[in-house]
Amino acid sequence: MPTDRDAARLRSAWEAFLVEALDWERTVREWRVSPRAAPDELRVHLYSRFDLNRGQPLDLLFERVREELRAALTHVTHPRYFGLFNPSVRPAGVLADALASLYNAQLAAWSHGAAALELERLALETLGRGIGFDGSCHSTFTSGGNEANFSALQCALAQRFPEWSAGGARMLPALRLYVSDQGHHSILKAARMSGLGDGAVTTLPCDATLRFDLEALRAALATDRVAGVVPLMVVGTAGTTGAGAVDPLAALGGIARGVGAWFHVDAAWGGAASLSRRLRPALEGIASADSVTWDAHKWLSVPIGAGMFFCKHPQAAAQAFATTTGYMPQAAVATEPYAVTAQWTRRALGLKVVMALGELGVEGYAQLIEHQAAMGEQLRAKLRAAGWTLTNDTPLPLVCFTNAALRAGAPDAVTVASRVQERGQCWISSLPLRGETVLRACITSYQTTPADLDALVAELAACSAA
Repeated sequence: MPTDRDAARLRSAWEAFLVEALDWERTVREWRVSPRAAPDELRVHLYSRFDLNRGQPLDLLFERVREELRAALTHVTHPRYFGLFNPSVRPAGVLADALASLYNAQLAAWSHGAAALELERLALETLGRGIGFDGSCHSTFTSGGNEANFSALQCALAQRFPEWSAGGARMLPALRLYVSDQGHHSILKAARMSGLGDGAVTTLPCDATLRFDLEALRAALATDRVAGVVPLMVVGTAGTTGAGAVDPLAALGGIARGVGAWFHVDAAWGGAASLSRRLRPALEGIASADSVTWDAHKWLSVPIGAGMFFCKHPQAAAQAFATTTGYMPQAAVATEPYAVTAQWTRRALGLKVVMALGELGVEGYAQLIEHQAAMGEQLRAKLRAAGWTLTNDTPLPLVCFTNAALRAGAPDAVTVASRVQERGQCWISSLPLRGETVLRACITSYQTTPADLDALVAELAACSAA
């Protein structure tokens, strides 16, 4: 039984957490963005400090874990983290995640997660309207974009081949998925997990703007038609991981419909542009998709993970995932969550989106997104003024760049990115693009300011010296 001393330590740990959370935005700027940590040394250090065979007072344990996380993480919530799509997080999302953990709701069945599920539905319908998906569609929160893209393929198979659910992959004809070489590799994973294999994925080139080459797609479809291959899915990307490009979605949708293929849009990052009046035109055509992937834990600045999957064909989701059991509670709604999604047990992933959206509203979110887009524009201007050459073209806040010295290898882009990371003041990456390796910087924090951009440009100058 817990003692008064245990209760006091629990209160002490929660009070320490509250101080950490409230001071976060002020203190994170004082930290190194990337750690000084070597795998072997860190492992030895942690094994010597944490003996998990013996219990420890919770307040002491919290303090030790907090210290280690602060010292040995790349702090993606830092305003000068210009890396992957991992954002600063809204305090409302942190609070919601704590509530979700405390109540530990089981969202597999409506009867066990009623309030959480209905709140999630409200958030999904609110966000779905921005991409042209109304309340009649199937939508759910997922662990991330990988699960959402996998769900899209499952739904496409179920829609085209209803007997597939029972007969399996062996009864399918030769199928093909079409994605650009800038598309996400989770499409390849989805094909493997579905039993189709790598050979079912045709990766096609992009045009000069790094967008899906429509003529290459048409040529591939024509070749496959002659060979008797069935086009199952065309995948467009709204905000590619490398260069932030948005494929010509309207045209891709038209081509997919013309050959009877499912049109899926992977908008894991770029979907948030739909909330901005200024950026929304970049997503023209997304409403024609059969399904859309959109990660709230990217540009909507909530804690990982909170992917979202939208599908216009609820019957396809039911066909793909439906099952019945005797041990689940009696159905309270027409389609229980576990019977229309890839997950079974699921925590209240969407509660953080509900609370962040409830605090800001759609207009408030639009302001945050447009602020980051403006920081992207300013970064482009500052880089040009400092002699850098931009190598991508996107309305989204992701900038790829190089200069004559990098192209000559004195030093190269990989070296410069590594130097920036080692100094710990900013974080950027390098990227192979159009036959050369360039530098890549993405605005991932709603707290990034022009001063942070100046700091990055200064770091680049220091780290690109021969």
